[in-house]
Amino acid sequence: MSNETGAGGPTAVEPGASGTANREELDRLVAETDTGGRDPQSRWARIILFVVPLAWALFQLWYASPLPFQLRIGVFNATEARAIHLAFALILVFAAFPAFRRSPRDHVPWVDWGLGIVAAGCSLYLFFFQSELAARPGLPTTTDLVVGVLGVILLLEVARRSLGIALPIVAMLFLAYAFFGPYLPDLFAHRGASIGRAATQYWLTTEGVFGVALGVSTAFVFLFVLFGSLLERAGAGNYFIKVAFALLGHFRGGPAKAAVLGSGATGMISGSSVANVVTTGTFTIPLMKRVGYSPVKAGAIEVSASVNGQIMPPVMGAAAFLIAEYVGISYAEVVRHAIIPALLTYISLFYVVDIEARKANLTGLPRQRHRSALMSLALFGMTVAGFILFCALVYYGLGWTRELFGETATWAAMIGALVLYVALVAVRARFPDLEVDDPNADVQLPDTLQVAPTGIHFLLPVFILVWCLMVEELSPGLSAFYGTCALIFLLLTQRPLTTLFRGQSDLLASTIAGGRDVIEGMVTGSRNMIGIAIATAAAGIIVGTVSLTGIGLVLTEIVISLSAGNLIIMLLMTALICMVLGLGMPTTANYVVVATLIAPVIVEVASLNDLAVALVAVHLYVFYFGLMADVTPPVGLASFAASAISRADPVRTGVQAFRYEMRTAILPLIFIYNHQLLLIGVSNWMHLILIVVSALVGMLAFVSVTQQIFISRSRIYETGLLLLACGMLFLPGYFMDRIVSPTVDAPAENIVELAEVAPPGAFLRVEVAGVNLSGEDYTRVVRLPLGEAGLGAERLSSAGLQVTSFAGQTQVVNVRFRSQAERLGLQVGENVNRVILPNPDRPAPEWIYIGGYLLIGLVAALQWRRRKWDQPGSTAQPA
Repeated sequence: MSNETGAGGPTAVEPGASGTANREELDRLVAETDTGGRDPQSRWARIILFVVPLAWALFQLWYASPLPFQLRIGVFNATEARAIHLAFALILVFAAFPAFRRSPRDHVPWVDWGLGIVAAGCSLYLFFFQSELAARPGLPTTTDLVVGVLGVILLLEVARRSLGIALPIVAMLFLAYAFFGPYLPDLFAHRGASIGRAATQYWLTTEGVFGVALGVSTAFVFLFVLFGSLLERAGAGNYFIKVAFALLGHFRGGPAKAAVLGSGATGMISGSSVANVVTTGTFTIPLMKRVGYSPVKAGAIEVSASVNGQIMPPVMGAAAFLIAEYVGISYAEVVRHAIIPALLTYISLFYVVDIEARKANLTGLPRQRHRSALMSLALFGMTVAGFILFCALVYYGLGWTRELFGETATWAAMIGALVLYVALVAVRARFPDLEVDDPNADVQLPDTLQVAPTGIHFLLPVFILVWCLMVEELSPGLSAFYGTCALIFLLLTQRPLTTLFRGQSDLLASTIAGGRDVIEGMVTGSRNMIGIAIATAAAGIIVGTVSLTGIGLVLTEIVISLSAGNLIIMLLMTALICMVLGLGMPTTANYVVVATLIAPVIVEVASLNDLAVALVAVHLYVFYFGLMADVTPPVGLASFAASAISRADPVRTGVQAFRYEMRTAILPLIFIYNHQLLLIGVSNWMHLILIVVSALVGMLAFVSVTQQIFISRSRIYETGLLLLACGMLFLPGYFMDRIVSPTVDAPAENIVELAEVAPPGAFLRVEVAGVNLSGEDYTRVVRLPLGEAGLGAERLSSAGLQVTSFAGQTQVVNVRFRSQAERLGLQVGENVNRVILPNPDRPAPEWIYIGGYLLIGLVAALQWRRRKWDQPGSTAQPA
């Protein structure tokens, strides 16, 4: 789930004998970026680097499980768990990540062991002395100060080793700002912080390093990373690739389309762009080159598909869990908001690779069995229908068990899932195991009917995870715990059961192999977590500085001044900041920094533009542009990994991948203005279908613009018409607002009554006015979520707001701490000027879709007549 850079940055990978990087070299690249580049030869060092990650995984499983509370032993509070979590990461960085390029890889120097023990001790100081620290708040002892200063210094060093130099530099700039505040110009000046105050803020409380970001890493992210690692160890990654090739490999440019599907499926279980590229790219990139894609385009397609894996639910990047925490919604809601944009970006990538195949007149790979087009379509339909039927059986079947079995429904569902699992493994046993193919050898596409049944049982743990998240609405940590337990059971039993069903005799060996898979999967999952844990901890320094110095308010004024209060300029500035910071930061740290500093400013600027932006839309905007770091030259690590396989120039690969990713980059700009893409304000299923279909058509038209080809090569005026059509399909409300005003005003004193009559889940747009710290008057618009139906005052209170009306004025009298109202920036004493309601006489914005479709039809008609001679590679002339 990370895109971390080692101390020396990405390391070049030399080509193997076949002209592409061999597997060992690629594993080394992943190790140096994600898990550490050391491979010590000492037996004891190997044992430590095996036992410590295993102990970390077991601790996280114990912490996430309900067992400590049931058994009343080993119960850790949040601060204790964060201290232990960070201690594991610190000692592993010093042991696994070399200090410099020339540092030894074959052994761990004693100085690194010593630094690792000291760093872990500084973290565990909060575990052992938590009660004493709580008894003397703000009065640190000399030991406290030494531990705090040492802890911050060593944290910066491990961040440099595991993540690169950018994050430590940014963190040190914020530290300098905290200490040298009195010596700065008036706008930036503040009282400054003493060593004692800084040590308390950054290390000894939960306001800095051990704050929200590290808490999310401890409570949620680790289990999801472990889940993905175990699922990959079970063989799901190879299965997804094989199924993708079986389904799509015979189509035009089939390997590229299979790469998109395989990387998307792999991305559901792994949030690491680099690992995703290596996992799928070692097979897909050589095949793409074989059917005719250039090395640069083959690598760029794999990069685009792999990077977008971080936005693919249910296992999104680590930043998705932080979004849930910062916005104050459940992770299930984040998944719900993110699903439509994720599907749009992957479907449009299929169109990208198809256009590239058309340009080069490419074909697919030969199949083992030739079926008619009708039969192939029927098989595809049966696969999709079977998947939908399986989902329906899981959803409604478990709902039925609740009614039938009552309190024992959970046990009945477990028994049913167990029976289904055994049946699926029995089916799998009838087919040969899937081997990892050599892409440089002659490859024939596998038969779908031979491949698909061999891994359906992999979906059961995924469905358990999704069920717990979306239906039972358990916490992400507990949901991941149950999904991981199901996955551990699968790993322990799938080999022995397969052996039994095949009538083979090596039952003991297969059982031992299953246990080894579980242990090695845990170790791999823990080492994959190192960079994320360090990133969230180091980002806490920036968060601590913001709360210590109040720099957030200063940045708000600066950014508003630079953007002149224009939201478009503000959004573009934010996108640029995300991409620049992302050149040297992992996505998680990038998100924490920008979300802490800039996200509140976007909401403020939007309100000044009379636009109430949903907070989740702003945070997803920051998240999406942070992903571009894996693509953008000169240090896009996913591009480096792909170019190592394709043997293309990494900068050219990154530039081409960014061109493909323009479709992903435009999505955040769209859903800032059109929240319906985030499933906000969607009234019914027909409305949802209309929105999704229109957005998809608009996205495909935008891809045609970026690729300069639709039915045939586009001319300048046709590109302009397609861009206008994209705008009408993406932002119908914007065009309708130019025709009819979208809102009407209601008196502020009616706010309670209006909140009461609003439908469940609705938002109330309110204009408030006040005076800022500079004594200047301001007005802004906020979008207050109302939740379930009820009395008006109760619905406002549930959002954290209390108001009172007196003498013709309505005023905010209370804003609850950590409520939605506080996150939206509402403050006690502000006056409510008006309530902004939707205009009942305004036509539905969806009527604008007609104009967009007509423009696309016009371009299609213009290009259709010249399709035969204007196709790439054609020498025919127009009639």
